Amino acid sequence: MDKTLPSGFSELLSTHDKPILVDFWADWCQPCHMVSPVVKQLAQDWRGRLTVIKINTEEKPALSQQHKINSLPTLVLFKAGKEAHRVSGALPLAQLKNEFEKFL
Repeated sequence: MDKTLPSGFSELLSTHDKPILVDFWADWCQPCHMVSPVVKQLAQDWRGRLTVIKINTEEKPALSQQHKINSLPTLVLFKAGKEAHRVSGALPLAQLKNEFEKFL
């Protein structure tokens, strides 16, 4: 799982060959800390099928505004540069897999 945000995020979204799952989070957000190990497990389980990136909304407020992140945590799956699906809240692994599997 890549915990750093690439400098050309929009370019990465449009040129990356795999779907990208973005975990929008903040350090003060307890549900974000609860879902973090679940996101890490998704990254392991779907290695080779998607890329996972974590974006701290406190450090990148313009990026979170651009993608209309109104609650935390929010997981957004991008495919071919476009948002394919999003979920908000600290959901269990099985539910997140069910939410995103059909978009991979």
